[in-house]
Amino acid sequence: SYPGQSELVFSRLKIPSFFPSYYPMEKSVKEEKQVWVSTTDIIVNNLEYLFPKMKIEAVMPFRIVRNIEVEIDKENEFESLLTMISQQIQERKFGEVVKLEVKPPVNDWLLSLLTDELEVNECDIYPMDTELDFSNLFSLYSINRKDLKFNVWRQTEAHELTSDKNIFDSISQKDILLHHPFENFSTSVEKFILAAVDDPNVLAIKMTLYRTNQEGSIINALVRAAERGKQVVCLIELQARMDEEKNIHWANKLENAGCHVVYGIVGLKTHCKVALAVRREGARIKTYAHLGTGNYNSQTAMFYTDIGLLTAKSEITQDVVELFHYLTGRSLKNDYKKLIVAPVQMKDFILQKIREEIENFKSGKPTKIVIKCNNLEDNDVVEALYKASQAGVSVDLVVRSICTIKPGVKGLSENINVYSIVDRYLEHSRMFYFRNGEKEEAEGMMYIGSADLMYRNLTNRVEVLTPIEDKDAKREFLKIMNIYLESDNQTWKMNPNGTFTRFNNKVTPSQKVLNQFYVKQNS
Repeated sequence: SYPGQSELVFSRLKIPSFFPSYYPMEKSVKEEKQVWVSTTDIIVNNLEYLFPKMKIEAVMPFRIVRNIEVEIDKENEFESLLTMISQQIQERKFGEVVKLEVKPPVNDWLLSLLTDELEVNECDIYPMDTELDFSNLFSLYSINRKDLKFNVWRQTEAHELTSDKNIFDSISQKDILLHHPFENFSTSVEKFILAAVDDPNVLAIKMTLYRTNQEGSIINALVRAAERGKQVVCLIELQARMDEEKNIHWANKLENAGCHVVYGIVGLKTHCKVALAVRREGARIKTYAHLGTGNYNSQTAMFYTDIGLLTAKSEITQDVVELFHYLTGRSLKNDYKKLIVAPVQMKDFILQKIREEIENFKSGKPTKIVIKCNNLEDNDVVEALYKASQAGVSVDLVVRSICTIKPGVKGLSENINVYSIVDRYLEHSRMFYFRNGEKEEAEGMMYIGSADLMYRNLTNRVEVLTPIEDKDAKREFLKIMNIYLESDNQTWKMNPNGTFTRFNNKVTPSQKVLNQFYVKQNS
């Protein structure tokens, strides 16, 4: 308020994002501990310097979260998808407020003013007694205090790729299953892409890019390939949530270098992770592919678990060629030989596999369904899994986030288990296993892919499931799957009422077991 006046005035002070979140305090020689103070606390306790001669009646730090799904006027005509997404990014600044976070002490007058001005419902107000934005803690993580951090787990190089042999020769010998971050992304996936860029026999490179590195190392490699006269086709998904601006920047850079940049199929978001190299080998042309569960991003590959396959099998690589024809709008193909592609066939395939497990159980054949994904909420898939459970099929689900199935409900889901693993790496890989009536577990059907079992993934996105068929790769897949199904104290099991109970088993957590497995396998 102004001196001598009772009327309250409101002032908003926005903290610029370029300020550090925390500042180290100077310490004397005698002090052993380093003290860090948040920028917010520094400002709150020094407001008299910002508002001289004013009386500070109350101060209340707050943060608003806006809806990032901005409605674009369908009647507007846009020159291109680029133009539309650019406008959408601008409109986000004025999106509907869906959450108001406030820190104590909460002032009723300030809260009432914010609620009215922002048109926030009472149920959208969240009093917080911790950080308003946990991403601010990254500045503390950057402090050089190894004693406060996890011991670094050794990343290994896939043993199939560690020799001096040309990477294309290694892939020609056999399919190579990769598991990050236990196996190094840079010495496998990036090595494959960079080899395609530098190899004079590689004629063309095709890739899908959903999210990639901030520094754009793969983008720069593709630019070099185009400058060397190779045909480069890159599908960049402009609608990758919160990465739109960065992807627009990369798209412009690639186009300026002469790459053929496409933005996918109208009405669908391209979420599959696929790379293809076309190589001249003597008098013939041979194709090589990488298909995975995670983005082509070496940064996230260090702390997201993802699985990929390097293959030169013609049935798979020809499907990848056809997939790129589909993505560039030159094909309506819906009968791939090996790949399972959404939205054209994936949902029907999964539902059919579940029905087959039910029929196998009735016929007395071995049955088992194991699915690992981030989210599971598609109604048809949920109903199908309930029917499988009711028929007697054993169903194990490892779901990190949203799961609308309730396991262990009598007469409905007694044969379904739902687990969630929360550990030092973000569980991001998607794995699908169907016993398929086989006597040996390792002979069952195995797939990896980009899709979660959500309506949006199966219906409104381009996704890919890739079969694992090489015997060594299948044994490795099975090993991974069974390790994830072992109960340990980093695993939570869902109860019939939807709550979770953490296992108390003090055994080695699955991620640590996997790290040890790959250190041994690749030594």
